[in-house]
Amino acid sequence: MKPCIICKDKEGKYKCPTCLVYYCSVTCCNEHRNTKCTLTKRKEEEIVEDSNKYEFRARDTIPHKKLKLLEEDKTLKNVLANPHLRSLLKTVDKSEQPETIMQKAMLEPIFVEFADACLKVVEPESTDD
Repeated sequence: MKPCIICKDKEGKYKCPTCLVYYCSVTCCNEHRNTKCTLTKRKEEEIVEDSNKYEFRARDTIPHKKLKLLEEDKTLKNVLANPHLRSLLKTVDKSEQPETIMQKAMLEPIFVEFADACLKVVEPESTDD
């Protein structure tokens, strides 16, 4: 179990894309965003060949079944209708330093909305409280 770096009461289910610390909720995420975290280098992803397709694996890889859920999410589709967001995503995709560009993109409200929408689909908050 990885405790939330902000409240320290709950399990940190989500990870900051910049500094890789764990937090438990949107509230704690927003509080963490008010701090100046620093970019953490990630280990190189392993590329595993699996029956004629390549699968990328890292410690924070999202399973393929959960990624498929992104295709069906209406909130995510609405956010992706924004041309500025699509431009930001293309910039990240084409960058030779995507982590640095992501850190800058996370300052854009539309990008944060996109990231939050993705997280809500692949790692929905539990209602155990």
